Amino acid sequence: MAKSYAQYCPLAHALDLVGERWSLLVVKELVHGPLRYSDLQERLGCPTNILAARLKSFEQEGLVARRRLPPPAASAVYELTEYGAALRPVLHQLAHWG
Repeated sequence: MAKSYAQYCPLAHALDLVGERWSLLVVKELVHGPLRYSDLQERLGCPTNILAARLKSFEQEGLVARRRLPPPAASAVYELTEYGAALRPVLHQLAHWG
């Protein structure tokens, strides 16, 4: 997390977690289930450095988990944790509002 509102306020904390550009769109894609990095990048079309930074931040904050797939896949997927999945109704409301 590069920047912080540094306020003791639940909304400021939420924005610290998912307020950066592309963040909620990454979560939106993962709401539907686990995805490989390449699938996320293809669906979103965001720069790879930004996607990598968002996923790293989400992992550190406990919103997303990275899981290695067993052979023969030999790749990893990203998936929402229970904490991250709690954003599902928030995304629904934002989509309805917007």
